[in-house]
Amino acid sequence: MNPAARTLLGMTTSRSPRAITATGLRKAYGEQVVLDGIDLDIAEGTVFSLLGPNGAGKTTMVQILSTLIGADGGDIRVAGHDPAKDPDAVRSAIGVTGQFSAVDHLLTGEENLLLMADLNYLGRREGRRRAAELLERFDLVDAAKRTPATYSGGMQRRLDIAMTLVGQPRIIFLDEPTSGLDPRSRHTMWQIVRDLVAGGVTVFLTTQYLDEADQLADRIAVLNGGKLVAEGTAEELKRRIPGGHVRLRFAVPGDLERAARAFGEVSRDDEALTLQVPSDGSVRELRSLLDWLDAESVDAEELSVHTPDLDDVFFALTEKPGNPTAQVTTAQKVNA
Repeated sequence: MNPAARTLLGMTTSRSPRAITATGLRKAYGEQVVLDGIDLDIAEGTVFSLLGPNGAGKTTMVQILSTLIGADGGDIRVAGHDPAKDPDAVRSAIGVTGQFSAVDHLLTGEENLLLMADLNYLGRREGRRRAAELLERFDLVDAAKRTPATYSGGMQRRLDIAMTLVGQPRIIFLDEPTSGLDPRSRHTMWQIVRDLVAGGVTVFLTTQYLDEADQLADRIAVLNGGKLVAEGTAEELKRRIPGGHVRLRFAVPGDLERAARAFGEVSRDDEALTLQVPSDGSVRELRSLLDWLDAESVDAEELSVHTPDLDDVFFALTEKPGNPTAQVTTAQKVNA
């Protein structure tokens, strides 16, 4: 039943609890405005990914939401608490894994976890139980008695996140968690994130890897020039960017010519016998195209669909003002 029907029947629609909300979040350093009126609405048990060029303010936002620095303005709630008025309540609900590993290289992997257990005021027995559980969960049992200096980059990152989880946070901030990792280690980290969310944890992810956001995020926001210039699911954002097309390759020039006349505004390559027909890649458009080819007995040897990816979205939304190649010049908001 759709929301309108529920309203007509006098029924209320449930809204999932929110892990993080912000209205008008602002931060400036002197004359430089880093965050300019940011609004956030992040549901519990989801992955929210924040994208943006270097210096866009991603780390500043994480620092504000995790109580490390204060905002200059705005109403903020993290796990239902105001970071400025009740920072201890926020800290008890969150975990933070920064861009660089925070493990102590003089302690063993197990000792790092036990240290975090002490900092979270866990008893000796509970701390050891929690450390053993996390060593098992992150496949670090064999490395537990070794110092992180002997670990690979991926192992150090796993230990770093395991340390974040000692206090069983409800919200985790991951600031570029796979930076510098090899592809296999990155995929391992992705599965860790998926498992956390499956357990009800909310993940606030900043990343420079657009495929990472595409793989993991329930919603993605793009930060540029201190403002959120777009927000939505990966697919919603991709649909806002022009450039999708269907590429047809023909066997003979005659079929190419007939199709080019029929489809009008197309890009053609007479040497390769190909056409690029603008398309959003929908089933409806593809069916219409194939029906025409069949009805006109035009033989296309090959068909491929090309849709914008997050790289296209990122470049379009973060072009500098005045750049003639910019594809998007106004802020966009994609409604869920």
